[in-house]
Amino acid sequence: MFNLILFGPPGSGKGTQSERLVDKYRLKHLSTGELLRSEISQLTALGLEAKNFMDKGQLVPDHVVIGMISTALDANRESSGFLFDGFPRTEVQAEALDKLLQEKNTSIRVVLALKVSEEELIKRLLNRGLTSGRVDDVTETVIRERIAEYHRKTSPVADYYDRSGKVVYVEGEGSVDHIFDQLCEEIDKRIAE
Repeated sequence: MFNLILFGPPGSGKGTQSERLVDKYRLKHLSTGELLRSEISQLTALGLEAKNFMDKGQLVPDHVVIGMISTALDANRESSGFLFDGFPRTEVQAEALDKLLQEKNTSIRVVLALKVSEEELIKRLLNRGLTSGRVDDVTETVIRERIAEYHRKTSPVADYYDRSGKVVYVEGEGSVDHIFDQLCEEIDKRIAE
């Protein structure tokens, strides 16, 4: 089983590249947002617990999200691997994910971190905001705060995985095809090991 994390700040191209990687390598895409919506719509115990927190405007606790990931892993045992998108967001979540994967006799093989300049991120997000309807993509001030929040809270996850030699930084600027080719090259190296 080949598991990877696609990592990068808002606007780095994770969504675009995730779709292509999932198709090429027959991976199961695990997005915490999608998992939450699915569990809530199915009225599972974890979904109802998550909804209770969300209805109060609170973040869903890590143990609930990890429970949902565990359920998704169990439901997709035939998968050739998983692409984690949007999770883990903190070092504590990374540790919990590693523990869960170890219990299931697997692990994260590589963390592919997209590097994109802040000015390019802002340009991309403002452009996306013109068509997406997302209110967090229409104001440069809000976008800059999202990027700063990413650097404060989420980029330490890369440091966590870097300590075990799993992080590969990939240039996230250029054509979509070129970036995809670079990501595939890194995945292919690890599959061949």
